[in-house]
Amino acid sequence: MRTFRADLHIHTVLSPCGDLAMSPGRIVEEASRKGLDIIGITDHNSTRQCGITARMASAKGIYVMQGAEVTTKEEVHCLAFFENSDTLDSFQVYLDSNLPEIMNDTSKFGYQVVVDEDENIVYEEDKLLINALDKGMDEIESFVHSLNGLFIPAHIDKSKNSIYSQLGFLPAGLNADALELSPASLHNKFEEKHYEINNYQTIRSSDAHFPEEIGRVHTEFYIPQVSFREIRAALKGVDGRKTEIR
Repeated sequence: MRTFRADLHIHTVLSPCGDLAMSPGRIVEEASRKGLDIIGITDHNSTRQCGITARMASAKGIYVMQGAEVTTKEEVHCLAFFENSDTLDSFQVYLDSNLPEIMNDTSKFGYQVVVDEDENIVYEEDKLLINALDKGMDEIESFVHSLNGLFIPAHIDKSKNSIYSQLGFLPAGLNADALELSPASLHNKFEEKHYEINNYQTIRSSDAHFPEEIGRVHTEFYIPQVSFREIRAALKGVDGRKTEIR
């Protein structure tokens, strides 16, 4: 097995809360500088910046997990990742269909743009991406898995928009591929207080909104080579594959 460093929660300029410096090129440059092998592009309720970032990252030898940070009806943030462009596109249709028709106010929330390799704006999202979908967590999880994707409740230790803050507990039988801890878990030792999460694989990600935040924490994947299937296998602990949070 080889060791690959991953930060699976990174926002781009497409997220209204993402800094305007978070272009695909800058993200790839920073990830390379931090020694990351795998990054996750997870804008709020949109996958539209994934493809461009993946192409640029591939040229630097960095693998991109393509997906989104989805806000459920319960206001729980969850990461969803997909193996290929067809399933990613299907999920984008699902997001577009279930995001409320509430328009973005750039003066309050910031711009929501997709930029190309040269940082030219090629698309601007009109609907406010930080709203909740009109689908519950179980419904979204089921749809993600119907597309053979990965479903990971995000930053479960945070006091806002986490499964614990919104529901108050970890549901029995939650069909999650892993649980994500935030950088703050380094200090509050959340995993020691909630033994029930030991039933799941855990990852730790930066939830980066600014370039300097990329890779501030990471997860190590012990796999023979990088691919979506190998990453899934590590989350399942198949044949010696595993993850460790750093």
